[in-house]
Amino acid sequence: MRREKENVALAPLTIIAKLKAKPGSEDRLYKECRKLVAPTLSEEGCINYDMHRSVEDPGIIMFYENWETKPLWEQHMESSHLSEFSAATEDMVEVWELFQGEKVEAQGS
Repeated sequence: MRREKENVALAPLTIIAKLKAKPGSEDRLYKECRKLVAPTLSEEGCINYDMHRSVEDPGIIMFYENWETKPLWEQHMESSHLSEFSAATEDMVEVWELFQGEKVEAQGS
């Protein structure tokens, strides 16, 4: 069991983060989210960090992220720029959802 947990911790990790802005905060949240992209892309272990804004609801922002390992993503979650983002946006976010997953290969691979 311990070996299995170690393998999961060292496996690539995909994150999908979804934020829903409170009414009236859509543009401010968008601007704050954009500030995360450049510093995150330079972090150790970040494979990609793609920000998307809904074309149907500009208050919905999603990040599609891939990290080399879960521990490296956890370091990202403790980064100064993410802490600053959280403090700056605490009154702007209505819903924040986080999905953590691992890629599933095609059957027979």
